[in-house]
Amino acid sequence: MRVARKLLITAFVFVGSIPPAFCQETGFLNRSVTIDTAEYRYQVYLPREFRQARSWPVILALHGGGQYGRDGISQTNLGLAQAVRQNPDRFPAIIVFPQSPPDGTPGFQGLGERIALAALDRSVAEFNGDPARIYLTGLSMGGNGAWSLAYRHTDRFAALVVVCGFIGEFTGRQSGIRYPAILPASVDDSYAAIAQRVSHLPIWIFHGDADPTVPVDVSRRMTAALKAIGADVQYTELSGIDHNAGAPTYGREDLFLWLFKQVKK
Repeated sequence: MRVARKLLITAFVFVGSIPPAFCQETGFLNRSVTIDTAEYRYQVYLPREFRQARSWPVILALHGGGQYGRDGISQTNLGLAQAVRQNPDRFPAIIVFPQSPPDGTPGFQGLGERIALAALDRSVAEFNGDPARIYLTGLSMGGNGAWSLAYRHTDRFAALVVVCGFIGEFTGRQSGIRYPAILPASVDDSYAAIAQRVSHLPIWIFHGDADPTVPVDVSRRMTAALKAIGADVQYTELSGIDHNAGAPTYGREDLFLWLFKQVKK
């Protein structure tokens, strides 16, 4: 009896002495990065089954023009984050949700690019992300950011998913922000130049054929430029869908079954 009691007490002491670091919180976590002395908040999603001991695929998800802010949260109200909340079992990955500040920053160009990449680097280091399985996606203004980051940092990513993204000069309807073209006007064919730069990536493009904000022809032309050089590209045109293409895109199970098979070459 005394032996059994002693073992029970020993077991209790052992369990109670496990360091808090072993208890990893999951779900949507608050994080921040500092750039030029300013703090920028973002969110990181960790799946329920997350364990630090193994490496994980990572998705960098860029929000649209309606989610500018400094709260580090509103960028998770729509798009990929909404799909994660509806079907968490489809997303066995670390997902990074940076937020572009509302001070005239043109989305994820310029300062927004620095914020996004800093949040990505911090998350990969903190949560044991797999450098060979880092995926990039963006919606609308975030789609422009996805094309821009893929062009400028093409060696960082294993695959690219762009939803109603644009590459040329554009003024946001909601924000009024002017987005410069990804490439200067001196480039004869921006679609061909971007396609050539990202052609080694598996790419899936989505666009609603009834989009009144970003013309569907933008995605059609980019797809044509990629196909012309034999790139691994898929294009899905969403019939009857306007600019709100995020839900029908990120709600597709087949998209993520495909994405998580991609490994950087």
